[in-house]
Amino acid sequence: MTPADLSRCVVRAVRCAVADGELAAGAAAPERVVVERTRPGGVGDYATPVAFQVAKAARCAPRDVADVLAARLGAEPGIERVEVTGAGFLNFVLPAPSAPAVITDAIIRDIAVRDVRGGAAHVVPADESGLGLRERVVRRSVLRLLCVQGGAAEPVPVSVAPVARRDGDVVARYGADAACWAMLAVPARETPSFSDAQLLVQGEASEFFRVRYAHARSRALLRNAEQLGFRPEPGEVDDAPALLRLLADHPLVLEAAAHHRAPERLVRGLVELADALLDFQYRVLPQGDEKPSAAHRARLALAEAAGTVLAGGLALLGMDAPERL
Repeated sequence: MTPADLSRCVVRAVRCAVADGELAAGAAAPERVVVERTRPGGVGDYATPVAFQVAKAARCAPRDVADVLAARLGAEPGIERVEVTGAGFLNFVLPAPSAPAVITDAIIRDIAVRDVRGGAAHVVPADESGLGLRERVVRRSVLRLLCVQGGAAEPVPVSVAPVARRDGDVVARYGADAACWAMLAVPARETPSFSDAQLLVQGEASEFFRVRYAHARSRALLRNAEQLGFRPEPGEVDDAPALLRLLADHPLVLEAAAHHRAPERLVRGLVELADALLDFQYRVLPQGDEKPSAAHRARLALAEAAGTVLAGGLALLGMDAPERL
């Protein structure tokens, strides 16, 4: 079970509990349940507050709803453990993600992202008159996130703090993509910080650079592998747990960013993914006299999937993903 599957599984558990009389008939399941990574110090791998959404209509305490759902979900294949904490939070432990499944999911998701990107004219608010640059950037990114989640064609208005400089000056100084990054890297209500060290320096101190560089490295690995006579082939990878987990979590990052109208969540997810890929890149190609093996092909496929996800994420933020840097 992937983290994205878990969200659908929780919705199904609520519906079945109502149908079987374990929850009151009026306790309708939400259309979508947001499942997020457990915060540091929390219990399990993932958590959801769905019991609080259902409790009022179920006419019982959130903890009671959570106990009913935990009993059902604990029997689901692919869920190792379910635990209820606090007033009714459901916490889950899932098995380590499978590289082939993660890669397949990344490919499927990329098709949806490319559909949104290809139809960019249809995901621009009809009326942007009177809006400042940052408000346009944030609204468009939220709209893309909603569309890739199958959401509404128009987002709920987002309250946006303006940029402390003239729009034209910001773009002229930093370039359109870097300016957009700074505007989206913090919550919309906060004023973005423009720092030359962060946005103009081409080095690891810049998160914006690292994300684009990681994408470029994934493409360079593919070119180098082709010169060595081998291509990516999905398979199990046992030395990239952090990268695998971040790729498996990416659908949840997209869902949470859309649900909360918060592109900064996607920004943070891309930075974490880029850093994991940059750490992993040195294990992808054969070293010295090594010959390309199934392990190399599997690692290359994982690196390619990570690059694909980075490119898709940048597209949802309104930015390009360069093939070379």
